[in-house]
Amino acid sequence: MEQMPYLADVHEVADAAELIRAFGDDAGSEAAARADRSRDLGNHVHFCRWRQIERLVLLLSIPRAVGTIH
Repeated sequence: MEQMPYLADVHEVADAAELIRAFGDDAGSEAAARADRSRDLGNHVHFCRWRQIERLVLLLSIPRAVGTIH
Protein backbone atom coordinates (compact mmCIF):
# COMPACT_ATOMS: atom_id res chain seq x y z
CA MET A 1 0.00 0.00 0.00
CA GLU A 2 1.52 3.22 -1.17
CA GLN A 3 -0.10 5.54 1.34
CA MET A 4 -1.93 4.87 4.57
CA PRO A 5 -5.26 6.71 4.81
CA TYR A 6 -5.76 9.65 7.15
CA LEU A 7 -9.04 9.26 9.00
CA ALA A 8 -10.41 12.39 10.62
CA ASP A 9 -13.08 10.58 12.63
CA VAL A 10 -14.90 7.31 13.19
CA HIS A 11 -17.61 8.25 10.69
CA GLU A 12 -15.18 7.64 7.83
CA VAL A 13 -14.65 4.08 9.04
CA ALA A 14 -18.41 3.61 9.24
CA ASP A 15 -18.81 4.98 5.70
CA ALA A 16 -16.14 2.58 4.43
CA ALA A 17 -17.87 -0.34 6.14
CA GLU A 18 -21.22 0.70 4.65
CA LEU A 19 -19.73 0.89 1.15
CA ILE A 20 -18.21 -2.57 1.57
CA ARG A 21 -21.57 -3.91 2.76
CA ALA A 22 -23.51 -2.29 -0.06
CA PHE A 23 -21.07 -2.64 -2.96
CA GLY A 24 -18.78 -5.54 -2.02
CA ASP A 25 -15.75 -5.71 -4.31
CA ASP A 26 -16.85 -2.49 -6.02
CA ALA A 27 -16.73 -0.41 -2.82
CA GLY A 28 -13.42 1.21 -3.76
CA SER A 29 -14.79 2.22 -7.14
CA GLU A 30 -17.89 3.69 -5.51
CA ALA A 31 -15.76 5.74 -3.11
CA ALA A 32 -13.68 6.98 -6.06
CA ALA A 33 -16.85 7.92 -7.95
CA ARG A 34 -18.10 9.88 -4.96
CA ALA A 35 -14.75 11.65 -4.71
CA ASP A 36 -14.89 12.52 -8.41
CA ARG A 37 -18.44 13.83 -8.03
CA SER A 38 -17.37 16.03 -5.11
CA ARG A 39 -14.40 17.34 -7.10
CA ASP A 40 -16.66 18.15 -10.06
CA LEU A 41 -18.92 20.12 -7.72
CA GLY A 42 -15.91 22.04 -6.39
CA ASN A 43 -16.15 20.51 -2.91
CA HIS A 44 -12.51 19.83 -2.11
CA VAL A 45 -13.24 18.82 1.49
CA HIS A 46 -15.55 15.96 0.49
CA PHE A 47 -13.24 15.09 -2.40
CA CYS A 48 -10.38 14.50 0.06
CA ARG A 49 -12.66 12.68 2.49
CA TRP A 50 -13.88 10.20 -0.15
CA ARG A 51 -10.34 9.63 -1.43
CA GLN A 52 -9.26 8.66 2.08
CA ILE A 53 -12.26 6.37 2.41
CA GLU A 54 -11.28 4.81 -0.93
CA ARG A 55 -7.79 4.16 0.45
CA LEU A 56 -9.28 2.62 3.60
CA VAL A 57 -11.53 0.31 1.57
CA LEU A 58 -8.53 -0.85 -0.45
CA LEU A 59 -6.50 -1.35 2.73
CA LEU A 60 -9.28 -3.44 4.26
CA SER A 61 -9.40 -5.63 1.15
CA ILE A 62 -5.80 -6.81 1.60
CA PRO A 63 -5.91 -10.31 3.15
CA ARG A 64 -2.80 -9.81 5.31
CA ALA A 65 -1.48 -7.42 7.92
CA VAL A 66 -0.05 -4.17 6.55
CA GLY A 67 2.56 -2.13 8.35
CA THR A 68 4.33 -2.88 11.61
CA ILE A 69 3.07 -5.88 13.55
CA HIS A 70 3.69 -5.90 17.29
